Formats: sequence, C-alpha cells, structure tokens
Amino acid sequence: MIRITDTVKHLIIINVLFFVATQLFGDQMYQWFALWFPKNENFQIWQIFTHMFMHGGITHILFNMLGLWMFGSPVEEYLGKKQFLFLYFSAGLGAVLFQLGYYYFNYLPLYSELISSGLNSDQIVHMLTTNQISDGISNAQKLNLQQIYPIYNASMVGASGCIMGILAAFGVMNPEAKLMMIFLPIPIKAKYFIPGIILLDVVSAFTGQSFFSPSNTAYMAHVGGALIGFIMMWYWKKNSFNKNRWN
Repeated sequence: MIRITDTVKHLIIINVLFFVATQLFGDQMYQWFALWFPKNENFQIWQIFTHMFMHGGITHILFNMLGLWMFGSPVEEYLGKKQFLFLYFSAGLGAVLFQLGYYYFNYLPLYSELISSGLNSDQIVHMLTTNQISDGISNAQKLNLQQIYPIYNASMVGASGCIMGILAAFGVMNPEAKLMMIFLPIPIKAKYFIPGIILLDVVSAFTGQSFFSPSNTAYMAHVGGALIGFIMMWYWKKNSFNKNRWN
C-alpha cells in the first residue's frame, strides 16, 4: 500500500472540495473557475490556476486523484514538499501554455481569413457567442466560423497537466519501474510507457483520434505538463539537487 504524503493529501482534499462545490453550484463554478479561451468574455486571469482544481465529472476526478496518490506520493518523498509543489504547478502552467498555444495556432489563421473576407471583430464575436449565423454569410465564412467556434467556446478543467508532469517526473526517478494502463494491463517499463503516452496525446491532438481518453480531452495540455515535469526532474537529478533540498 502506497503511503499518502502530506502535500498530496492536501491537494486531493482541495480538489474534492472544488468538485463538491461544482456539484452544488453547477455551471456558475465552471464559468468562474474553468480556463476559458482568452478571447472569450468568460476568461479571467485566475483561471490559469483554478482550472487545475476543477473536474468535469466523477470519473475525471477519480482517475486524476488516483494518479496523484500513486505517483505524487513517491515523487514528493523524493523531492520534498516545496520542490514537489513547484513541479506540480509548473507542470500545470506548462499544460496551459501548450494547450492555449495549440488553440491560437488553429484560431488565428481562420480569424484572419474572416477579417480579410469583410467581417469585423464585433460580428465575429457575436456569432461565436450566440452560435447564430448572420444573414449574408458565405459558405467559406460559415465553414471558418464553424471551425473556430469550439476553440472560442472551449473551457479547460482538470489536474491532468499536473498529473502528467508528476508521472513524467516519476519516470525519470524510476525508469525501470513497470507501469500498466487499466485498459491495457500489460507491464511496460516507465522509460517506454511515458513517452508512448505522450506520443499518443500528440497524435490525438492533430488527428482527433482518441485512444484511451474522451474525445474532448485537452491533449496538448497533457503533452505540456509531461514535458515540463520531465525537464525539471531530469535537470534536478542531473545536478544532484537532493544535496540542497528546498525544505
């Protein structure tokens, strides 16, 4: 039985409290604390952090908290509280950076085409907000609007980016450890398992093909969190950070 460490326990409690509040207050919680696309009027700067404690359903929070307990506790024991928290939130911010970067990569060219076609920003925002196409819109404009609508109205929730960072850090700590997925109960060494998961997320992001997660998953957030977790743990391990712990 894996012993739960103090910081991991407190993070789980905070996540559960947010989830209970979401069940009580519903959509208002998502409007305030989910991470909205920055062009959307619902976006607020604090959502960069609060979305990490929001979840879309019982399955979502259950799997994330299970991962936090299983991999977060040994990583916290290895790093100590302060470095663990630094890694956790850095991975979460890396997830934000990658996912929003991916959104903008797809949004900006289509938005520019709409502006070039004669629409102004107010018209575009109105149609994206109401999901109602104005009269006189061409088929090409309609297609572009349909493509950027899900981006403009996208909201991101969950600790998955943080968990992926922790998982990657665990893999750097224990590259020979054998891991399994619930849907694929075959033991695979961490040094192969974790890069494989990241690769699948990249493929899913660019093809829309989902393998082991819901189709609305923020795949690039997973990639960003994992890369930050890997880089930080690799750097600390290489430079023997343990001799100068932050505790």
